[in-house]
Amino acid sequence: FNNSNNMQPRPAFPCGPPGASSPGPAAAGGSGAPPGGYPPMPPGGPPAQYRPGPPPPPPAQVGPAPPPQPPPPTSASSTSSSSSSRRGGGGGGGVSSQQRQSSGYMQPGGGGSGPYPPPRPPPQQQQQQQQQSGMPMLSAKRKRRHADRLLSERIQQLVPESSSYMELLKLEKKLDQVILRKKLAIQEAQKKPQKLRRKLRILISNQFNPGTDPSAEPGGPEPVVPNWEVRVEGRLVEDGAGDSAKAKRKFSSYFKSLVIELDKTLYGPDNHLVEWHRSPNTQETDGFQVKRPGDKPVKCTVLLMLDQQPPQFRLQPQLSRLLGIQSGTKAQILLAFWHYVKTKRLQDPQERSYIVCDTGMAEAFRLDPQQQPPPRLRFADVPQRLHQLLLPPDPIVINHLISNEPGAKKTACYEIEVEVDDPYKQMAHSFLVNTSSAQELAIIDAKLFDTIEQINQMAQHRDFFNQFTEDPRQFITSWLVSQKQDLKTMTDLVGNPEEERRAEFYQDSWLHEAATRYFSSKVTQRRQELEHALGIH
Repeated sequence: FNNSNNMQPRPAFPCGPPGASSPGPAAAGGSGAPPGGYPPMPPGGPPAQYRPGPPPPPPAQVGPAPPPQPPPPTSASSTSSSSSSRRGGGGGGGVSSQQRQSSGYMQPGGGGSGPYPPPRPPPQQQQQQQQQSGMPMLSAKRKRRHADRLLSERIQQLVPESSSYMELLKLEKKLDQVILRKKLAIQEAQKKPQKLRRKLRILISNQFNPGTDPSAEPGGPEPVVPNWEVRVEGRLVEDGAGDSAKAKRKFSSYFKSLVIELDKTLYGPDNHLVEWHRSPNTQETDGFQVKRPGDKPVKCTVLLMLDQQPPQFRLQPQLSRLLGIQSGTKAQILLAFWHYVKTKRLQDPQERSYIVCDTGMAEAFRLDPQQQPPPRLRFADVPQRLHQLLLPPDPIVINHLISNEPGAKKTACYEIEVEVDDPYKQMAHSFLVNTSSAQELAIIDAKLFDTIEQINQMAQHRDFFNQFTEDPRQFITSWLVSQKQDLKTMTDLVGNPEEERRAEFYQDSWLHEAATRYFSSKVTQRRQELEHALGIH
């Protein structure tokens, strides 16, 4: 080897630099051609194809060769994952291609990143690196499955204590099924009106003020006319005095209207009624107060109309005797009517959408019971006909005497039954819409999935090192074979390049037929192009 300082760049053409004269016959030993069989140099210099191009790069420094660099881990791992997934998992020691791809370690029979496995950061650090680099988080895209929480049989054999974890998974599955059934039952129960009957204690109190004598002191305070004051208030019997944490319902929320009727002979026909009716903008209150002048005992009547949801109605006497109920909601009345039809077998056997009225039903619906054939009703017309026979419910009537005795306040107590919402209904609704426990469970599940993933990775590492220590030579050989297949898959090569680079490959019997078909297809294609250009069809 020559020293790099003495090495000169080789010309880009055979006969020397441009403008140099060609060697003569004397230099060539008396022959008319230059040495090496080159043609003579033309008078104007070398031909165009022999003219120099751009200057060559500077000569490389001669020195010791650098050590070979290992392939990048990323490309090797990606190559391994792609080839392993196409082959359906090679001889990876029972480890799936997806696990090899996620672990990033070299596996026998599959691709890898090198003979030494690189360390893998924990999942939390991976998520932080992905967020900082702007890469999408794979764990958020990949849907978690129940199978991802299971331990394989191989891990269960390695760790006998894992049987307790599998038992907990079975218990959790049973518990989830029970909770799901209970939730479905609660949802079905929420669709039905849940009412409880409670006692509402009504307190009617009055206090008499005798007033002052106008002739007592001429220069004293103004005289006060004798008057009385009545208060109507109440509460549920179950609402104890110490139950302050529970939100109590206002007294006026139980009623649709309240009317206090005073003695007409004392206050006249225009001033003897005190009325309160609910409106959409009504503000609820804890009681009602009425104040009037007077010094005589007053008889009053308190009329209370309950605010029932859903609304209830009173049946006409004939329909009430027929169905056996006096009042109820429209749904309850219609259900009682259908029960009566089934009991009496009044449904028309020929046309099931009609009801044959008996004597009692015909009288209740004001039909002729003597008509032949008996009158019939369509099921679709029954709700409308029942609505015509419904009456508003009777108000609650309380007769009270307002005393004119001076002194302490006098109170009378009355109790009535009202329907209130089941308190467990609100609790059940809160249980259904509460998502705090679901978020906590989701966080715990995420930690569990990450832990199982780490356990699987550790099992893969253990298998990796075990197989390497058992037979290192066979392990490296199988890895090289896998790398070769991965390289072929990555470069998308068709055929076998090792065979195609040899001359024997092109001496087979099929080559003549393949060349004939190739040239025939080219001739046909060219002919079609010419015919299309010339307009020949």
